[in-house]
Amino acid sequence: MKVSVQSVNFNISSELVEFIEKKVNNLEKFHDHILGGQVFLKVQSSSEKENKITELKMSIPGNDIVAKKQSKTFEEGISQCVDSVRRQLLKRKDKLRA
Repeated sequence: MKVSVQSVNFNISSELVEFIEKKVNNLEKFHDHILGGQVFLKVQSSSEKENKITELKMSIPGNDIVAKKQSKTFEEGISQCVDSVRRQLLKRKDKLRA
């Protein structure tokens, strides 16, 4: 599966890209027809601790699945987004079976 990672207004480290690709590629276990994924990383300019916004968009036949989370670190945000998308994929797969 092809995963594209985009960071808005900052440079992303290669370790973070590898972490994201590893986490997102694990989603293939939960749905057979994933076409690809897009990850958007943004830093919100505020004094809050949780100023990192992570958005994960998975392309599957029919509709796309999107999860958007705000957290302290991008790693935490990716983990939360992957969990959310995993639940959505399982729901969608159960609906297709019924």
